[in-house]
Amino acid sequence: MPNRLIHEDSPYLQQHAHNPVDWWPWCDEAFDKALKENKPIFLSVGYSSCHWCHVMEREVFEDKKIAEYLNAHFVSIKVDREERPDIDKHYQSVHQLLNQRPGGWPLSIFMTPDRKPFFAGTYIPPVRKYNMMGFLELIEVIHEKWTRSRDDIVKNADEIQRFLEPKEGPVKATKLEPSIADKFVEQAAESYDARWGGFSKAPKFPHTSTLNLLMDLSRLLENEKARDMALHTMRTMARGGLYDVVDGGFCRYSTDDAWLVPHFEKMTYDNGLLCESYLKAYRLTKEPFFLTVAEEVIAFMLEKMSEDDLFYAASDADTDGVEGKYFVYDYDEVIKELTARGYARDEAAEICRALSITPEGNFEGHSIVRFLSDERPQWWPKVRVILRALRTPRTYPFIDRKIITAWNAMTIKALFLAAEIDERHLKQATDSMNALLELMEKEGALYHSTLAGKEPAIEGFLEDYAYLCDALLQAYRTTLDDIWLLKAQRLADTAVERFYRQGKWFFSRGEFETEADIADTSYPASTAVMTRVLLGLSALLNEESYRDIAFKTLEFHSYKLMRYPLYHPTLTEAAVRFLKEDIVVKSLPNRLAEAKPIVDEAPYPWVQLKSEIEPDYMVCNQHSCFAAAKSLEELKVALEKIG
Repeated sequence: MPNRLIHEDSPYLQQHAHNPVDWWPWCDEAFDKALKENKPIFLSVGYSSCHWCHVMEREVFEDKKIAEYLNAHFVSIKVDREERPDIDKHYQSVHQLLNQRPGGWPLSIFMTPDRKPFFAGTYIPPVRKYNMMGFLELIEVIHEKWTRSRDDIVKNADEIQRFLEPKEGPVKATKLEPSIADKFVEQAAESYDARWGGFSKAPKFPHTSTLNLLMDLSRLLENEKARDMALHTMRTMARGGLYDVVDGGFCRYSTDDAWLVPHFEKMTYDNGLLCESYLKAYRLTKEPFFLTVAEEVIAFMLEKMSEDDLFYAASDADTDGVEGKYFVYDYDEVIKELTARGYARDEAAEICRALSITPEGNFEGHSIVRFLSDERPQWWPKVRVILRALRTPRTYPFIDRKIITAWNAMTIKALFLAAEIDERHLKQATDSMNALLELMEKEGALYHSTLAGKEPAIEGFLEDYAYLCDALLQAYRTTLDDIWLLKAQRLADTAVERFYRQGKWFFSRGEFETEADIADTSYPASTAVMTRVLLGLSALLNEESYRDIAFKTLEFHSYKLMRYPLYHPTLTEAAVRFLKEDIVVKSLPNRLAEAKPIVDEAPYPWVQLKSEIEPDYMVCNQHSCFAAAKSLEELKVALEKIG
């Protein structure tokens, strides 16, 4: 007998619809029940491709004894963090407050009937292990304390609630200095893994905003170290493991320093952002390797992760309850298939060696395909087809078919960027942008997410506005069609009206008023992306008010930004752009199209293109046009003087 989650659209909630736990979705009826019956609330937050969410479901939520106890003494609520990031963000801050460390997923919160939290954890095993209290033991303790000393729990919850109330104002303002660019590179170098690349120990995430800013600053500062750190990291990440060299597409993060063993879920946001980074690396170096990876990511997204020109949220790490089962190989099966396809036994053995496929394996007795160097052998295209064929009979991991505005916008931006290198991507980029706008814009409101084939019901958050504006500005740069610029301006105006107040941006307003982050985490912070958007609009439209809001945002967060720019790569980029100012090249559309290669190779990384009825090239900053060029050579000389 399924529970209430059977009626929900969210694939994650649907995954829990047959648990014996009497789950409720986030709704007034659940909270009314808790108040009426005076029962504590257990809130569980996760997402469909989360490995540890699946583990906790199998171990805890499918356990009938645990479910009976939960159902008798608690009201249990399930939330899909991708569907309701505002709820997740609020309760992640609860975890941070109570545990003095970041949370994660699954997120486990216990609250009073009037929604005041008093306990926060993440994965909790069914019985005591890992020096952690078991889930059944925990809920028994909570029930006993709720029964015998409820006033103490309520008092603690009230105190926690006071700490969660929003604080006004920044710590203090600090003057923004151009030295922030050098400081960013220095901090990146201090954290840099010289052997494998990346900027942390395991678990290692592909910090795209750090990579992008290092590439930009390598041009601005003529800093080879910045360039080398970014490119070495990207080459090593793409050898295999974190990057699926067989199907294409990046996994979410690596569990080891070498980018070899990932958690195998593939997120649309990672692949959209990393595609952009690899295209950027190709432009910087003209090395075909980077373009090949970007093209493989695009092909993967279109083949496995798209429907009606839009992109699903994620694919799972597990198949049949086994992590990575779809992705890994056994030595004997590969040798057998290669020899059946005409390779000699010694050739097959050498191919396996080059791909890190061994009898003992590199992951739980199986092998993750990984190149031993950055070079791909000449035989790889044919062998890749064979390895793909070996996967064909396997069950593909579960795909979460949610369409999320911000994540689609990241991927669509990458498609427009790819179209500047290869025009064949332009139709897909345009079709995807139009499909997203048609689905998610309703009567002047932007929506956050919906299941493919359904109508959206959850209104957009700051990240949806920020990333969609960012993609629209890229669409304008690629096509020079004013319609994209005007749409970006309109959405940015709405975002300012809804989410901005005196230097501070809010991620959500309404049921949960949550402040927007400035630190880049799984993907760049929405505050920072919005600030970047406003600087671009200010330069393109010569509208000072956007620049003023960008400055107030930077000033509000200047203390943290100047001290730790490495934690805030996208906002650091915005700070450097504010101090240096965007440059705008103005001319007729056909002349700007001819100039794009020169602009892309210019030492100054932030040059906008603006279509105007001007036969010559006019080179302008925020206040005036300071150079005119009749030819591409003259334009190149003018841009080389900027720094």
